Amino acid sequence: MNKLNRLAISEEGFIFDPETGNSFTVNKTGLFILNLLKEGKDVEDIVEALTEEFEVDREEATRDVTDFIEQLRLLGLAGREGKENV
Repeated sequence: MNKLNRLAISEEGFIFDPETGNSFTVNKTGLFILNLLKEGKDVEDIVEALTEEFEVDREEATRDVTDFIEQLRLLGLAGREGKENV
């Protein structure tokens, strides 16, 4: 099972992991990225969506997505290999 699918996510950016009991908060951009990841979107799709939604350039969007996914990995919420483990 995708680790992200177990998360409970509020519209305000509060995230609860029922498996570990940990909770986190994210800003509007993080919430946007997280929801797209849960939908199974890949990095390229998310970067494209970010550039449209938040009017940022592609380089900044790519950096934001990459950094956010790395933070998810550090928190144990995303795997290391493959789209399905994100």
